[in-house]
Amino acid sequence: MAGWWRALARAARRYPWPTNVLLYAALFSAGDALQQRLRGGPADWRQTRQVGTVVVAFHANFNYVWQRLLERALPGRTPRAVLAKVLCDQVVGAPVAVSAFYTGMSILQGKDDIFLDLKQKFWNTYKSGLMYWPFVQLTNFSLVPIHWRTAYTGLYGFLWATFLCYSQQSGDGTLTSAFTFLHLKEANAVERPPEK
Repeated sequence: MAGWWRALARAARRYPWPTNVLLYAALFSAGDALQQRLRGGPADWRQTRQVGTVVVAFHANFNYVWQRLLERALPGRTPRAVLAKVLCDQVVGAPVAVSAFYTGMSILQGKDDIFLDLKQKFWNTYKSGLMYWPFVQLTNFSLVPIHWRTAYTGLYGFLWATFLCYSQQSGDGTLTSAFTFLHLKEANAVERPPEK
């Protein structure tokens, strides 16, 4: 395992863009697969491919460029610089990312109104993200080296993707809908006797 970690660290320093983008995309796609598993239905690999396509085509690359742009514009790890980066990330980066996800998924799914999910779920999703991403990005901007920041974001993006993909398919963009679903699923599992 240590050999893999060293190889990954070398790749991230030597080839930061593809390493970060591929790690981010793999983690985000795994988040979609997890939400499908939690929902209990059969695996929909077409859905996961669509998520992966949106993430590789936009999200991972946007995140990679955005992280570096923020570091150039607001260099350093002083509390003031870190807070300024977090604020910029939440005011500019987050709305762009949420909008691109809902619109990109609608395009790939061939929906008639590609902006319908965005119109219905954007504000709820954005507000839900404000309860999660600022804390992730505080750590990211203050502790993580620049060549790992997209991969680090992807690690936390795994959990966010689980929520976001659930919201895109059947939620309303609120944490309440996701927690209600999980609670109902847990209650149904308790009520059903184990299969023999």
